[in-house]
Amino acid sequence: MRINKNIETIRNTIDDKMAKLGRQSEHITLVAVTKTHSVEAMETALKAGVSHFGENKVQEAIHKVPLLSVPYEGFHFIGHLQSNKINQLLSLKPYLIHSVDSTYIAQKLHLALGRTNRFQDILIQVNISEEATKSGVSFSNAIQCVEEISRYSTLCIRGLMTIGKLDKPEVSRPLFAKMKALFDEIKGLEIPNVNMDYLSMGMSHDYLIALEEGANMLRIGSAIFGQRAIGGNF
Repeated sequence: MRINKNIETIRNTIDDKMAKLGRQSEHITLVAVTKTHSVEAMETALKAGVSHFGENKVQEAIHKVPLLSVPYEGFHFIGHLQSNKINQLLSLKPYLIHSVDSTYIAQKLHLALGRTNRFQDILIQVNISEEATKSGVSFSNAIQCVEEISRYSTLCIRGLMTIGKLDKPEVSRPLFAKMKALFDEIKGLEIPNVNMDYLSMGMSHDYLIALEEGANMLRIGSAIFGQRAIGGNF
């Protein structure tokens, strides 16, 4: 099947790239982005060895995640999180929320988690390209936001996430390098309740450049599943 072959190709490409970089591909987490794709397609990817998948919209995830019959390691939420969708998202027990983009959303998450005595791993989304159409804390304010959010006892910051430019992949290289430097700086600060484990950056069109600049978590959709379905019920 095409999905199986695409996953094999991506895995081999990651292995080759990591070998050239002198890093181990076992340290790379591949998150299959399943937005608009069917439960059947998701299960095909899981059976092919992808153990992490990501959804962009809570409403879509609510309709799909409970139907999965194939075991998986992690459901990732990678889209913009609205405060009125937090309880629905938490009901799905996400492995990692990539898109905490403000202290306001962090506070709302903290309050919702506190009501059920739960904890949640998160990434702080940084708008490294400074585009008005993208969410995320600013680069200049990122460390302050990490310090403030780290004080919420129900949240554990596990790293950073960003979205590169959607035009030519090479345009994102200096942005990814800047993110890696920020990641390393925050790691060096040793802030309590902050474990800088994941640097989530790189998608289907630019994941090799992201790997070269230090990413260890990739969010890949179209290179696995093909182009997104148009329309749908979500």
